[in-house]
Amino acid sequence: MNQGTFKRVIVLVADGLGVGAAPDAKDYGDEGSNTLGHIASHLGGIKLPNLEKLGLGNLGDFKGICQVKNPLAIVSRMAEKSKGKDTTTGHWELAGLVTETPFQLFPNGFPEELIKQFILEAKIPGVIGNKAASGTHIIEELGEAHLKTGKPILYTSGDSVFQIAVHEEIFGLERLYEVCEIARKITMPYQIGRVIARPFLGLSAKQFKRTEHRRDYATNPPLNCLDVLQTHGIPVLSVGKIDDIFAHRGITCGNHTGNNPDSLKATLDFMQKNRGDQAFIFTNLVDFDQLYGHRRDPKGYANSLIELDNFFPKILSELTEDDCLMLTADHGCDPTFKGCDHTREFVPLVAYSPRFKGETLPDRGSFADVSASILEGYQISRDQLPLEGQSFLCKPKR
Repeated sequence: MNQGTFKRVIVLVADGLGVGAAPDAKDYGDEGSNTLGHIASHLGGIKLPNLEKLGLGNLGDFKGICQVKNPLAIVSRMAEKSKGKDTTTGHWELAGLVTETPFQLFPNGFPEELIKQFILEAKIPGVIGNKAASGTHIIEELGEAHLKTGKPILYTSGDSVFQIAVHEEIFGLERLYEVCEIARKITMPYQIGRVIARPFLGLSAKQFKRTEHRRDYATNPPLNCLDVLQTHGIPVLSVGKIDDIFAHRGITCGNHTGNNPDSLKATLDFMQKNRGDQAFIFTNLVDFDQLYGHRRDPKGYANSLIELDNFFPKILSELTEDDCLMLTADHGCDPTFKGCDHTREFVPLVAYSPRFKGETLPDRGSFADVSASILEGYQISRDQLPLEGQSFLCKPKR
């Protein structure tokens, strides 16, 4: 029996919140990864009472988070079907797209012909770096050289990203964005998932610090859930880097916040301004991944999870029986695991509505089940749409 029609669906993507190694983790060198489990163990336990009541603890063995017999939410783990473990493929799959051919990786740096074209078309004196590196480490290593030469720092990671780091004030923020737009155009033939602007401030290696004026320039996605919602007259409201990930397509309006606290406040603001109206709110919570996962900081990650848990009652208080809230993720980013890249993991599905009877469901085979459930919740048929996934909205009312 269908749960009925929703006026509003809110999806919170806790960027990098994995809940255990995916079935194919070995293929990615990630066997044994477990973002939430390892953070909890590393700290001797973590208390997330609001998420615990919803049923988060039912998805694994997370020290300090109890399993509950009668969760308030429908909970499950979802495995990624797409090839890859990056932000773009994860979010696209949440929107119903499965990426069969992975974006290209450049662990040894980008080809010389691409670098020459970039320097020529962007009209820059050259680049430094051109290697795989941690964003904070490469700024410490090459930031002073950038200030002396004016050459942008170019680097990549375990994801398909062309990252450009420059001093926000000396090089200029708008100039950085202009250079990134040029890079986005010339990197398209190389199947690079994203070009990322990485501005920083400071005048020495000890002072350098990245700012929140990051921008992502993603490749244009195929038809997806956001397009379909807009076609059916449902406003799509984005928070955080969602607009960048979907190349600003299928978005009615957005708030491009740069951190978790601002993103949660923006989500709550959208909910309050759209009481009683149809809307889809899609939020990315970037700090888990950007500040703590990649930087291998389990304590910082845990504190950020506690902040999310403390904020949850404010969001839940805004929900009516016409609303559905989902908490999920786009990949793992285990801060205790080897290296500093994403980890191929199950991600949580915690879906709550006052009308739901909570239950723990078996593992699901695709993140696209989120998209399928969203469209079913708005009673939009997928019969003629090239979108994947199976809806979980097939439970009776309380």
